[in-house]
This record gives sequence, structure tokens and C-alpha cells, in this order.
Amino acid sequence: MDCFANARRFYENQVKPLIDEKFAAYADRIAVGLAGEGSDCFGYDDLISRDHDFGTGVCLWVTEEDMDEFGYLLSIAYNELAERQPGNNLSERLKQRRGVMTIRAFYSNILGIDCDIKNCRLSGEDWQSLDHTCLATAVNGVVFRDDLGRFTAFRQLLLSYYPDRIWKTRIVNELHKFSAAMQVNYARCMTRKDYVTARTCREMGVSAAMEIFYLMRREYPPYYKWTYKRLKEMDTEGLFARLVYLLSETVSPAGAWEGKTYNPNLLNMDDPVVTVTEQIGSFLAGMLKENGLISGNDPYLERYVDEIIATVCAGSEKLFV
Repeated sequence: MDCFANARRFYENQVKPLIDEKFAAYADRIAVGLAGEGSDCFGYDDLISRDHDFGTGVCLWVTEEDMDEFGYLLSIAYNELAERQPGNNLSERLKQRRGVMTIRAFYSNILGIDCDIKNCRLSGEDWQSLDHTCLATAVNGVVFRDDLGRFTAFRQLLLSYYPDRIWKTRIVNELHKFSAAMQVNYARCMTRKDYVTARTCREMGVSAAMEIFYLMRREYPPYYKWTYKRLKEMDTEGLFARLVYLLSETVSPAGAWEGKTYNPNLLNMDDPVVTVTEQIGSFLAGMLKENGLISGNDPYLERYVDEIIATVCAGSEKLFV
């Protein structure tokens, strides 16, 4: 199911004629597309997705001044049009995600901050506070028309990715999470026979490994249920996606930790989970090196935390680990 093709047809065949007929004087001030919250805005809607918040629609973005001048009338006209679409049973939640809205409200609601649309800027504090997923939601989808350019300008600001300091901060945080979970605490938990916490370590390790991959590729990961799907699309060779799958699914064989005592300097290669962990560490170390962040090849990722912090220019912002 091509969500974007359906939305474009709806726009070109019905929404655009509506605008041309009733709001022609403002047509070049209305940005139109399909973006924001919802699986369809990532292009991932399927038949299963039709069980909630499903229906034909587009987003129409206007400035706050234009909302006061004509936006409310445009909203009434659009909503009447959307309600008439065959098969539409629009929930209140979906109505809020589609239709007429201000550019500022669209970005501010998704990012959870008061976005400076007029000056098209984000402060360092703003960048520090933003979640990966909300950023992916703010820049997904497609824009069909934006003559005024204000919606696209802020979109491009976000797509330009994190400032260098914030980027490195997030890399350091995820390196620490992966290494602490999988290269330290997993072995401790398995030695103690604390299998529940060991499983939690693996879940944290999978999440951190994928986050690092996205950071190296300078792309924001989508909502968690689509993070691995998008990663598989990005990983054209398939090696890293396969390693992540193995870390999630590999079962430690019975007896792999019997009689073992914890030694931070000795890997238990009898456990295939440890082997996969080291392969992921090596892969990510290679990505870090390709990005000019480290000089070594050691798969123990905690080793690179201080090295990356040292490359950050002196300033008032702190790196949080």
C-alpha cells in the first residue's frame, strides 16, 4: 500500500481543486504534504495498520498570520472534504494529525519545544533536549507544495542533523550504554545466574547498537516499532542488521556459564551471545573510525568514550554519560 501515492492523488484530484476554487488568492501560501505522526508518514502503513487511525488525508501548513486570515475557513472546507472520502472513519486523533495547522504548531507539538519558525533556528539547549524519535517524526513523509518555503526551511534545519557537540554527546551516551550492558553487565548477570537481568542487558544492547548505527549514518531513528525495519533498509549489505537480529535471538547454550567466575579481562566465548556482541563492537568501531572519531580497532566500545569527549571543543555544554 503506497501511502504517499494515495495522499498525492487525494491532494491533486480533490484538495488542490478545492484550494483553487475557494482559496485561490492564498494558494501559494499553503504548504501541503503528508508528514508527522503515524506509520503512513514513514511509508510503513500496511493492512494491519488499518485497525486504528487510518484514513485518507493530507496536511496543510500555514503561518500563524495566515491561520487568522483564512486558515480556519480552509480547515472547515478541508474537513468536510475529508469526511466525504469513501472508507474514512476518522478518529479525533487522526483529525488532529491531518488537515490545516500552523507550521509552528506542527513542529512544536512533535518536538515538544516552542519552535522559532520565523528565524529558523534551534538553540543548543533545544538540540540537547530533543529525542531521536521525535526528530524522525518531524522530518518524515513528503512535501507536495511549499511556495512560501517556511515549512521546508525548518525541515531542512532539522535534516541538517545534530550540531557536532550534540552528535558526539549522543554517540558517547550510546557507546556507554552498549558497553555497560553487553560488554560488562551481561557477563556479570550470567555468572550470577540472573537470567532476567541478562535478558534486559541484551535488550538495552540491541537498542544502543541500533542507535549508534543511526548516529553514524546521520539519520534519526523512527518510532521503536519501525527502528529495525528502517535499519534493514539502510544496511544495504545486511551484515549489521543480521548481527542485531542474532543478538536479539541467540540463546545461550546450557552449561555455557557453569563453573565460570567473573573476570572482566576474559571473554566467555562459550556463549555465542558474547561472540555476537564482540562482532557488533568491531563493526561499530569500524564505523566510528570511518567517521574520524577514533583511531583504534578495539571492539570494547567504552574505551572510546574519553577519546571522543577529548575531541569536543571547550564550551559551556557538558557531555552527559
